[in-house]
Amino acid sequence: MSVHRFGSVEVPVLGEWDTVVVGGGTAGASAAISAAREKNRVLVVEKASSLGGTPTHALVTPMMDSRVPHGHNLREIERRLNDLGVTIREDGDLMGYIWFTPETFAEVCEDMLLEAGGQVLYDATLVAADVCEERIQAIEVMTVEGPRALLATQFVDATGDAVLSRVAGVPCVAGDDDGNNQMCSLRFEMGGIDVEKYRQYCLSLGDEFSPLKEGYFWESAMVAGKGFKLEPLFRKGVEEGALKEDDLVYYQCFSLPGEPGCMAFNCPHLPALKSNTSALARSEALSEGRRRVRRLVTFLTRHMPGFEGAFLIREAGMLGVRESWRIQGSYVLDVDDYVRRARFNDAVARGTWYIDVHSATKGLVHMEKYKPGEYYEIPYRCLTNGAVRNMLTVGRCISTSFLVQASVRIQQTAVDMGDSAGRACARALAAGVELADFDGLGLL
Repeated sequence: MSVHRFGSVEVPVLGEWDTVVVGGGTAGASAAISAAREKNRVLVVEKASSLGGTPTHALVTPMMDSRVPHGHNLREIERRLNDLGVTIREDGDLMGYIWFTPETFAEVCEDMLLEAGGQVLYDATLVAADVCEERIQAIEVMTVEGPRALLATQFVDATGDAVLSRVAGVPCVAGDDDGNNQMCSLRFEMGGIDVEKYRQYCLSLGDEFSPLKEGYFWESAMVAGKGFKLEPLFRKGVEEGALKEDDLVYYQCFSLPGEPGCMAFNCPHLPALKSNTSALARSEALSEGRRRVRRLVTFLTRHMPGFEGAFLIREAGMLGVRESWRIQGSYVLDVDDYVRRARFNDAVARGTWYIDVHSATKGLVHMEKYKPGEYYEIPYRCLTNGAVRNMLTVGRCISTSFLVQASVRIQQTAVDMGDSAGRACARALAAGVELADFDGLGLL
């Protein structure tokens, strides 16, 4: 077996590819699928045991509203979900959401990648990058076999936390002006819910949060101090000691298609985790999140109509991280671009979600929502940087301001961004140019 030298250490080489994508989440899987479809030899390095990233492992369902034309991969994901019997849009567009379950999303991503000719290396964690003359020559990953070197012409950082970008020397920033990150969540799922009874109870209170007044799907929410009709019931839980005040920071749940009586919960929020760039702090937050989940489950089964026979199905296997590091790339997408509905000749995706900040210090911060059909564009230059010429960064850690990242981060946008990035990899390789020198034209 050949070896690659990282400093003074020789590491066995596992293989060589055209394109190595680190991270198999929404953006990474999509990038790998597109690059493989255009005949690049592609490997995805994924630290978990399945593709899908946050939707699969953090249980983030459904995909949020995005009412603009989308790329091939997102349309194909929808088609395949339908083929699996998943009702993704009942009675119209369901507010533009795409409903799915974590397992079906992971299955579709893996099938699409393997059918395109791509490979996956599961249970592998990035350790280091060998950078020479502004190019990544190889990366080192830890596998069940021990440390292994992966060689490639191109690399894509789809880690969400800009891990490959950071170890390769790309300048990055994190958080808002005070260094505080958006709040993380630890999602969970419950079964045995009488969803219709729960819906009717909410409606009886005059709760108009959800427009889904009838049919299979239901969504519900409560944010303390914002006038939500469910807050008095949650306050009762605090008074009785079943809940703590911080448990009321954010509560939200959604139906799961094809799983009657089951709902996904976009909570609890973890307001104490103001800087999620700390490994120890994230670990502490996971423990605290599990305690909060248990309190919420106990409260709901004791107090919420429709939950009398409900039970916990599972907790997420990873934190729901909305924002951490962002690269400082060739272009920084800013609030001015959001406000003016910016257009770029090197666009890779259309953004439509509002600036949706779950602030650890200021609560929910929302900025101007778009009307259906309005959008801004994300330029290819937000994926490139001035330090490493043969790498793209995709997903929530691209080059944006803190506020605009709160719009860019949704799944439909990430899938489209990855789709364009994968095609850019194939076209740059075919043209014999580095990713940083590729013009990014004609990707959208």
